[in-house]
Amino acid sequence: MTTVTFVDETTAGTRGDAWALDIAEERLTLRELIRRRVFQEVAEYNARTPEFFRGLVQPTDAERTLNGYALRERRRIDPEKQYGLAVAAFGRNGFLVLVGDRQIEELDEEIELPLGTEVTFLKLVPLVGG
Repeated sequence: MTTVTFVDETTAGTRGDAWALDIAEERLTLRELIRRRVFQEVAEYNARTPEFFRGLVQPTDAERTLNGYALRERRRIDPEKQYGLAVAAFGRNGFLVLVGDRQIEELDEEIELPLGTEVTFLKLVPLVGG
């Protein structure tokens, strides 16, 4: 078993808090890594339903805020739907994924996960006036 650390960053220079997830496999595809990340963050949100959802992608019917995403009504988030949104966002370059210092470009690319692996999700922020 290995612990993978996830970090969210933006091209504007913002770095979120790191959090860890234990993974039994030594190799996973990027698709599966995203699925596990999304399912974990949704499970944590659904267990408490706090005011803000802090996740990889914006849920449907939510507004982006400084603290995360504010849902119009507090409700449970569907992990399958959220995972679909994340895969779609990756496909349209909504975020990049770096494992260590290597960019992973394909969802079905297998990633080695040695002990202490850090995975950075670099969210691309559109330029103002663009």
